[in-house]
Amino acid sequence: MSREIFVKSHELQWQALEASLERLETGRGGQPAPDFPELYRQVCHHLALARHRRYGADLELRLNRLVLRGHQQLYRSRSGDLAAAFRFATSGFPRLVRSEAKLVLLSLLLFAGPLIAMLLAVPWRPELALSVLPSATVEEMGQQYAPNGSLEAGRPVDSDVLMFGFYIYNNVGIAFRTFAGGILGGLGSIFFLVYNGLAIGAVAGHIDFMGYQGSFYPFAIGHGAFELTAIVLAGAAGLRLGFALLAPGRLSRGQALVAAGRRATGMVYGVAGMLTIAAFLEAFWSPSEAPAQVKLIVGGLLWLYVLFYFLVAGRSHGS
Repeated sequence: MSREIFVKSHELQWQALEASLERLETGRGGQPAPDFPELYRQVCHHLALARHRRYGADLELRLNRLVLRGHQQLYRSRSGDLAAAFRFATSGFPRLVRSEAKLVLLSLLLFAGPLIAMLLAVPWRPELALSVLPSATVEEMGQQYAPNGSLEAGRPVDSDVLMFGFYIYNNVGIAFRTFAGGILGGLGSIFFLVYNGLAIGAVAGHIDFMGYQGSFYPFAIGHGAFELTAIVLAGAAGLRLGFALLAPGRLSRGQALVAAGRRATGMVYGVAGMLTIAAFLEAFWSPSEAPAQVKLIVGGLLWLYVLFYFLVAGRSHGS
């Protein structure tokens, strides 16, 4: 292969690596692109070929500089993974959520509207809870939050650990279905948002009807701040995928879906972190023997923290 053909065949890859390096070196690009390590390995191979085939010192110098810059950024990014995760958690995630404010609001309406409607309707029409949930589930909820029920009996520590794992599995499953449903033009996400809102509202309304508010709300308010918010954000991420398919603009649907997937993936990372916090609180704090008044105060403060976090965090960085 001649030098001219070699350069023509690989020029786009070299330019792509160089553009990615410039973004990383100037701090405008955040994390490296997903294909950054593969581009780096390809250019390393091209450098070896250029040397072996003696394509010229100028080409070797150009490729060698790219390889050295790539090596520095690749291993710096690996060593900075924890720092990058911290930056995302403290500023990147709330900025991303604010940038998707319209979809977050739509997701909130789809979830909270049915929840509030069922919460208000079930105490007046208790049979409505059975239209959403099986009778066995409704009965179990009543027993669980009844005075001297399972929540007030206390649990051994090893049981708390098991419940922590169960809550992560259950919550992540709900959030994943809500997010992944967006691939169906957003219809799946809409369905799971509305259904989960109806189901949670039916449970809360049934508890109100039974008169067990004194055990239910102190238990639910703390972890609910993270869990319910995470469901809404998972729905917004799914709607982002759906809108990319329905209205790709000037891009092909495949290109629009890839672009939307990158933004949605960042949202899902944050959702996973919130659900982990929610599972920890639900397993270790919510069933604790702390007084109900203390749980309500702590829960209220957690809701204020979540609200403050998404409205304010990261704004000093230009958000």
